[in-house]
Amino acid sequence: MSLIKNPKDVITGLLLVATAAMFALLTADLPMGSAIRMGPGYFPLVLAGILGGLGLIVLVTGLRFPDEGTPVKLAELPWRALILVTLAVVVFGFGIRPLGLGLSIGLAVFISAAASQRFHLLTALALTALMVAFAWGVFIKGLGLPLPMLGPWLGGY
Repeated sequence: MSLIKNPKDVITGLLLVATAAMFALLTADLPMGSAIRMGPGYFPLVLAGILGGLGLIVLVTGLRFPDEGTPVKLAELPWRALILVTLAVVVFGFGIRPLGLGLSIGLAVFISAAASQRFHLLTALALTALMVAFAWGVFIKGLGLPLPMLGPWLGGY
């Protein structure tokens, strides 16, 4: 009797735990602060802990329960959604400095919304405007982070 009941879940769990450990190690040098006055290392470490915990759950599930699902066929994967969501993250990452927070979040949200099979232009534009306003309210007004809404390419600072 094999110890591993579901190799796919075991590998996924190990990857999640390894990713969490990598993020925890990379942010170990940053000041932690406290829950009230968070330092730059506080939030990444909390997220790494959550990711590691979820990875352990998936790992234990793969060790206890056999795979009862159907095999994944590459042609049935939602390639459009995978590509567009990945593109949205890349656009945000590369666009935050030259374009600013507002346009970067706007582009990322709009591209992510386009990944949906039920994409509607007006809904995506409304969601984009809502998320830009939310980011401005939370990160700039609420938390006081020094993030420009418009980057240097758009005449911001």
